[in-house]
Amino acid sequence: MIEERARVIAAGEGYAWVETERRSACGSCRANPGCGTAVLAKAMGRRRVRLRALSGIPVQSGDEVVVGIDESALVQGSLAVYLTPLLIMLAGAAVGDQVIGSEAASLLLGAAGLLGSFLWLRHAGGIRDNPLYQPVVLRRVTADAGAGCIAPPP
Repeated sequence: MIEERARVIAAGEGYAWVETERRSACGSCRANPGCGTAVLAKAMGRRRVRLRALSGIPVQSGDEVVVGIDESALVQGSLAVYLTPLLIMLAGAAVGDQVIGSEAASLLLGAAGLLGSFLWLRHAGGIRDNPLYQPVVLRRVTADAGAGCIAPPP
């Protein structure tokens, strides 16, 4: 389970809108001074990310919580989002090149495949609506945050 601390923005029945701070792992890397990724992370600054998380525990706005997502769900979701459009684009380009025999058709079918796969992923509810792929509120962080205490699950 990949865990991250977040602050509850709003809560409803069975879910909570939480806000996390996007961070880079570059601070602990030895190549930090000469790395382009570290420079880009510093230039982008710290940005906040809002997301909807399932919540089986009662939370309210302002609570500090720990949210988590299963590692396998993260990998499968990433493959769906990154690999599917690439494969469909390449298939469209191959059809344009091999069947039609035109470079213009290859470019057009590749672009159409890429766009079509983005639209399909956007409207396909298989991953987006599946609770296995949703972040979950695991526990509340206690008010004694200075000591780094985390409240045990109820």
